[in-house]
Amino acid sequence: MIVGNGEVPEGAAARIDAADRVIRFNECRNFGAAGSRTDVVAVCNTGRPARAMLSGAWLESPPVSACSEIWSVRDPEKFVEMRQSLLVSHPELDDFCDDYTAGFAAAAEACDKRHRVLSRDVHEAVERALLAYEPGPYVVPSSGVIVVAQVLADVLADPGHDRDQIFLAGFSHQGWDGHPFSAERQLIESHVASGKLVRLNTDTASSLSQGA
Repeated sequence: MIVGNGEVPEGAAARIDAADRVIRFNECRNFGAAGSRTDVVAVCNTGRPARAMLSGAWLESPPVSACSEIWSVRDPEKFVEMRQSLLVSHPELDDFCDDYTAGFAAAAEACDKRHRVLSRDVHEAVERALLAYEPGPYVVPSSGVIVVAQVLADVLADPGHDRDQIFLAGFSHQGWDGHPFSAERQLIESHVASGKLVRLNTDTASSLSQGA
């Protein structure tokens, strides 16, 4: 179950908590309304969101305390390479590529959690896939679509999980205009149409909670 920070359908909390594995993002803003089970917290490990999380009470928050893994979604070397071009195209994002990966790694180690840095290969594969949907100018793909790509890759690489169902909840595909949300929605819908993903809606949450 991959749980974005958007609204979730009625009945979703129980279904999310019943999943074998639950991935949430950053501050896990809908924690509670979207269940409480948390196995992985995926974070933006560069820029202002990263700085805010590491300088606040984020590490002691219930979802982060509960998780066993912290995933840094942004490959540090990839973002170092992006810095100069962003300073030209988006000078207001002068701290966007500031890297806090080491801080998340240290926080994970201190709490006996696994820390994983997602590969730039996943980021770049998502960018190639988005081209089919004419994303227009954007800064970076969202953490949500990067994590979806990583989970799909993990499942494909492990024959033992080839029958797993991957559910999405709380994905509104709205937010910061530096993400290509329209193209991301279309990419996710192509995965849903192919059977790789299932969107958790009111009907699926209700039927699954009843054991159907």
